[in-house]
Amino acid sequence: MEQYSILGRIGEGAHGIVFKAKHIETGETVALKKVALRRLEDGIPNQALREIKALQEIEDNQHVVKLKDVFPHGTGFVLVFDFMLSDLSEVIRNSQRPLTPAQVKGYMMMLLKGVAFLHHNNIMHRDLKPANLLISSSGHLKIADFGLARLFSDEGERLYSHQVATRWYRAPELLYGARKYDEGVDLWAVGCIFGELLNSSPLFPGENDIEQLCCVLRVLGTPTQDSWPEIVELPDYNKITFKENPAIPLEEIVPDTSPQAVDLLYKFLVYPSKQRCSARQALLHPYFFSSPLPAHHSELPIPQRGGRPPRQRLQAPPTDFSVDLPLQNSVVDPALLLGHASCF
Repeated sequence: MEQYSILGRIGEGAHGIVFKAKHIETGETVALKKVALRRLEDGIPNQALREIKALQEIEDNQHVVKLKDVFPHGTGFVLVFDFMLSDLSEVIRNSQRPLTPAQVKGYMMMLLKGVAFLHHNNIMHRDLKPANLLISSSGHLKIADFGLARLFSDEGERLYSHQVATRWYRAPELLYGARKYDEGVDLWAVGCIFGELLNSSPLFPGENDIEQLCCVLRVLGTPTQDSWPEIVELPDYNKITFKENPAIPLEEIVPDTSPQAVDLLYKFLVYPSKQRCSARQALLHPYFFSSPLPAHHSELPIPQRGGRPPRQRLQAPPTDFSVDLPLQNSVVDPALLLGHASCF
């Protein structure tokens, strides 16, 4: 710890306090997550071990936060990460005006690239939400906080806890007590984040688990065995009954949104997990190839922690990036995507 100079406190998570610090020799600014052990005989918390294991086992990716070092400190230990200026929740909450469609596309593209990378490496994050999507000073988005992450396999026989994911982003199968589930829980959360970016407010802000399920059913309609055959197998299916109500068109939930955006949102917010569009498939959706094109990271707002308004960028966008290119010169020929876009 002596090799770092603490510059200030960033925040506090379930298992540690996060500080901004500078490496004394190199001058590099980093984030230090200090995890204290309440009693030595308790050992290292499982969530901290999962975070270390998940981050150490995957290769570097520009959309996943990098674990730079781990070392013991006192009765606990310290995780060293790249320093990130803020998170997506600050961007949504503190923007002086709503994000533009191009900026929403830029953030969604980076999020989907990160999620696709994790799922390709058989990692379920299980707690995707705006506060866990960190934003750098250059506008890059990186997925962080792997305390609930788990490795998954195609067999799908392993039992997991249903008490995962922050409530507003928790998939309906988890709200019904599912112990067997897959990476679809992350894809549901991606849909919730997408809706929040489009609306500048959470889609399903329930105050408890029952109300959370009510929020979802109120928008997507009451599920039936036809629309969600697996529902009868969920542990809490018979414990909770709701009156039947029809779905509300998502066009009414996210008004003033393009048809392509609504179509992509529908592909994430479906009851059967296996029917949710994968992150890899979503990146090929026409939404990302229609005007306006996704904003370059240099065009995204620079967030500030603590509720301060975003700083204006002083630097110009890179000269090799132009939003003035004719659309036909800027997108992939749809014919090249036909063999890959089975989701659409």
